[in-house]
Amino acid sequence: MSGCSTVSGLWGGGDQAAEGKPGFVTGFLGAVAADEPQAAVVGRQMLAAGGNAADAAVAMTSALWVTLPSRAGIGGGGACLVHRGDGGGKGVPDAVMFLPQAPGSTAGADRPAAVPMMARGMFLLNARFGRARFESILTTAEQMAREGTPASRALVRDLAVVAGPLAADPGARSVFFPGGRLIAEGATMVQPELAGMLGQLRRAGVGDLYSGALAAQFVAAVAQAGGAISPADLRAALPKVMTPLLLDGPNEAAVSFLPLPADGGLAAAAAYRVLAADPAALDAAKARGIAAAAEYRRTGAMAEAILNGNPPTATLPALPASTSFAVLDREGNAVSCALTMGNLFGTGRMAPGTGILLAASPTALPPPLLAAGMVTYRRNNAMRVVAGGAGQDGAPVAVARALAAALADKGKVARLDPAGAPEPGRANVIACNGSAAAPETCAWTTDPRGFGLATGSN
Repeated sequence: MSGCSTVSGLWGGGDQAAEGKPGFVTGFLGAVAADEPQAAVVGRQMLAAGGNAADAAVAMTSALWVTLPSRAGIGGGGACLVHRGDGGGKGVPDAVMFLPQAPGSTAGADRPAAVPMMARGMFLLNARFGRARFESILTTAEQMAREGTPASRALVRDLAVVAGPLAADPGARSVFFPGGRLIAEGATMVQPELAGMLGQLRRAGVGDLYSGALAAQFVAAVAQAGGAISPADLRAALPKVMTPLLLDGPNEAAVSFLPLPADGGLAAAAAYRVLAADPAALDAAKARGIAAAAEYRRTGAMAEAILNGNPPTATLPALPASTSFAVLDREGNAVSCALTMGNLFGTGRMAPGTGILLAASPTALPPPLLAAGMVTYRRNNAMRVVAGGAGQDGAPVAVARALAAALADKGKVARLDPAGAPEPGRANVIACNGSAAAPETCAWTTDPRGFGLATGSN
């Protein structure tokens, strides 16, 4: 895979430094699981180079901007749970929130676009929890975009769903429809404009996209693509670290989910409560999760009130696509992220000259149920299971099922079976029945009904 074996000098030591090169870490590296295989390989390479779970999460996210822009791109956003198992944690993870935001005004926009949150979100994740230099992590994604990557099955399947409308946009057509035909699975996909944008972010810094010369270029390009994002919108687009939505589990376990306003976390928490009482009640759990999310969208009530109440059975409108991944490193740090473009390929339009597909504004379409979860122990700060979910209204119950099953598992080695989640839910899961210090107890998997990859080492 182009670009995956070239990560070097991540900590500023250049070629003379052993740390920062794939192969620096021997023995147990950790594990990654993602919906798109090339992103998983990039994450594993980061772990092999000595990066921690947060570094691998940033590397995987930036790789997804190149390999799965249908569901994750610079124009979009998301949320992550981050557990510090290297001595800096207290048994409860943090939530890094960078949800797609609506612009202050959509006047003149025929296809309203979201304010991009992804770059700042990843910068915050790296600055607060990472070890490698952010600009060096971007190097791999930049090389992938410039030199080309094989079009994955996951991407080609997404392309087939929206091929007609997407091909109408000149920028998207040049990338995804070479020679006027839909790119074939395995064919090389080159994105020179995106490579240039990644290079500018690497050299000038992420702040340039939000308050510098790059911001001015982006605002003008968005207008050309039928959106309306102002310089003030970009300046105000700030991610934040929050406390996750917490439930108590057995043996001092902290069962954590993404906090509001990421109501996929609320839905997953509601589904988890059902499954903790009856692991076979998958349909009831899914219904309970959807009812909780619908109640929040209807009333704006607090999470605790909804979880302790009895929200009426409800349905949600058709929800947009998302993607997820999970990471564990050798020190016990763990990250799970859920990412979105607010719609499959966002607005379906690319900001001219930038290579950035614009995400759909959350005021134009219903927001997705972003779902990620984690079980950690307060008594010893160990991670038991980390999971990310995707699959529209099935994402929350997929995460809830992974967490409940891990807590019910009493075996010496974690046993994982993600394929049992109700359709269309998919989960990426890493679990340990001991800790990262006892990697022989760990296992990792991605849903076999999807097209992802789980990889690591024991």
